[in-house]
Order: sequence, then C-alpha cells, then structure tokens
Amino acid sequence: MDSIVEKALAKWPNVPHCYGWLALDARGNWRMRDEHAQLQNLPGEKILHAALIAFIQRNYTHDEQSRWYFQNGPQRVYVDLEATPYIAHTALTHDAALEFMLQTGLTMPALQAAWLSDQGRVYLQAEGHIALLDDRDLAQCLNALQMNEKPVTDARLMDWLEAQGANGSLSLQYAGKNISVRHIEENAIAAQFNFVRKPRA
Repeated sequence: MDSIVEKALAKWPNVPHCYGWLALDARGNWRMRDEHAQLQNLPGEKILHAALIAFIQRNYTHDEQSRWYFQNGPQRVYVDLEATPYIAHTALTHDAALEFMLQTGLTMPALQAAWLSDQGRVYLQAEGHIALLDDRDLAQCLNALQMNEKPVTDARLMDWLEAQGANGSLSLQYAGKNISVRHIEENAIAAQFNFVRKPRA
C-alpha cells in the first residue's frame, strides 16, 4: 500500500466505504461505473489513465469477508468482479516457456491447479490467487493441454467437458510440470475460491 494512503487512513479512519462504482472486467480492465451504469447494469467506462490504473493496482486488496477493494486514500472503494479478483494473460519467457501475468502487472505465482469450466473458460489457481484467463489468450493456453499425457484434440476436449472431467486425466504443461486440470461449474467459482463478486454495504 502506498505510504500516502497509509497516512490518509491514519488521519481519516472513518470515511464511509464506496460500493458499485468500480469494476474489474473479465479481460482485466478497470471500469468506472457512474449512477447511470449502475442503474442500467452496464459495464461502465474503461479507465485508460495509466497513472490511475497503477495507483489502483498498487492499493488493491481484500477485507476479512473476501470482498476486494481499492484503498483510495482514506476510503475503501469496493470492486465489482465480473469474473475473479485477478485476470491472467499468457506471456512467453526468453526460452519460449509459458507463464502468466496478472492484470496488476505482476507474474502469477507458481500454479497449483487449473480449472476448465462448463463454459470452456480456464481458471488458474496459485497460492492466494485465483485468476480467470483472458479469453483472448485461451488458444495459446489450450496448446499446452494434454490428455493422459498426450496432446489433446478438440473433439476429445469437448468430450471431457461434456463428461464433466470424468473420462480422462487433463493436465497443463507449465514450468516443466504437469499441472492438474479439473472441471468446475461457473456458478461454483466464487464459493469454491471464497470471494464476493458484488460487495455491498
């Protein structure tokens, strides 16, 4: 957390929290949601100011109820999550190995598990992190999937999804390891990984 934020918290400790005005979309964009956007259930305007984005990301955390927020000076600005608290993007290292970057600009910690949902979306789990993979990076990630330690075909992957993961061992080739890929229902994500998608007072 920025030192200026810590000083503001100490000076004004009881500023009311803000809800519904900031969102993180499924591609890792921060969005400002004014009253019109909130009333019409619109995604809101994408924040493009680089310094503001960096400030949000440095001061992004969660409370004891697993509600994510941006500490804006003395005020907590709670974040509506379209998907997960983090969004991951693929990147290639200098030796062409696959790695993942978070929307905060940091490298995702070492993967513990991956999940493929009933809607075909990839979720990545690391210590203290659950991230949806940006859909624009899905093809690159799918190239690293194996079924029973062999390259997986599109047809075999569709069969695996329809069987909810019951007809083969799916894994992701990552950092020289086989990371287990399990099936999950989209509506179970928030409860499984203990976060609140739409915090409210």
